[in-house]
Amino acid sequence: MISLKNNITLVFILSLLFACNNKHKVEKVERAFYYWKANVLDEENNEHLKKLNIQKLYVKLFEVDYSEARGNFPYLKNRPYFYDFKTLDSIKIVPTIFIKNGIFQYNNEQSLDKLADNIVFLIDKYSFEQGNSDRKIKIFDYDEIQIDCDWTKTTKDQYFYLLKKIKQLSHKKISCTLRLYAYKYPEAMGVPPVDKATLMCYNLIKPLSQQNKNSILDIAELKKYLDKKRSYPVHLDIALPTFYWTQLYQNNRFVENIDVSTKEVKTFAKLVKPLWYQVERDTSFNYYLYIKAGDQLKCEDVPAATIQKAIDLIKQQVDLDPQTTISLFDLDHSTFTQYTHEEISSFYSRFTK
Repeated sequence: MISLKNNITLVFILSLLFACNNKHKVEKVERAFYYWKANVLDEENNEHLKKLNIQKLYVKLFEVDYSEARGNFPYLKNRPYFYDFKTLDSIKIVPTIFIKNGIFQYNNEQSLDKLADNIVFLIDKYSFEQGNSDRKIKIFDYDEIQIDCDWTKTTKDQYFYLLKKIKQLSHKKISCTLRLYAYKYPEAMGVPPVDKATLMCYNLIKPLSQQNKNSILDIAELKKYLDKKRSYPVHLDIALPTFYWTQLYQNNRFVENIDVSTKEVKTFAKLVKPLWYQVERDTSFNYYLYIKAGDQLKCEDVPAATIQKAIDLIKQQVDLDPQTTISLFDLDHSTFTQYTHEEISSFYSRFTK
């Protein structure tokens, strides 16, 4: 007969095991989207955000590049307007800046100090809109800035210096994007000096390198990076893909990426092998795109079932905190034609199950 003392000991051990197993279980998800393109934050998308109970938007304001004539300069600016954001009072806005990794070869600490100052200045400027009589209208408040950069071993020191400087000047929380290679090999790639990082679980393959694989999200490729349970020194959030792209080939040579969905492609082309379609008749789109019979199209999108498989793998292999932000890339009208509200909602809720 098992004694009372032994029973208590057994219960204690089982409780410890249960606690260890649930230590990194996500209990609360902050629902987020990346807002990467200009002119899509309209009333229709705002309604989608409300129905899905979205709590955060990572809004790309501009990108940073370098030229000999101009030095570091912002481009592809997406300046927000009060009218676009006026109904989003309940949604946190995180200004997001993409920085080309190539700029660091032209910069020293002095020029990076100036770049950090310019970035902080522009973000603050873009958070206001000029009204009548020189009156400034507040568009959004923010307590976090996210920096997006594909840093390398050779640029990490300068990039990390820039991150520290932005935090020092802005007095805001700083987050950054984290590619899977940098996540798997922190000893080589370094750990960014940020408050938190968003693990980007997509774009694992160069789009033109492996013609038989989906370069946006391939589960076998994802498993190469999430091959065992890991902890990361910085709090991790997660980003997943809900976008698509279609590659146009003529005479088996890549021409360009085109904004045509797989569903649309199926109306004028036939599937010849996985991901690949052969155009059967001359077709035009929106008066600017002309596709000829015989052209080849590689259609890459991510079915809901594939995203769910990715989520299960992430839950199994990535140590996440009880409260985690889950972001979908990106907010676009096509997102809501690709997936139902129920499917999109499940991408968030699945993390807590």
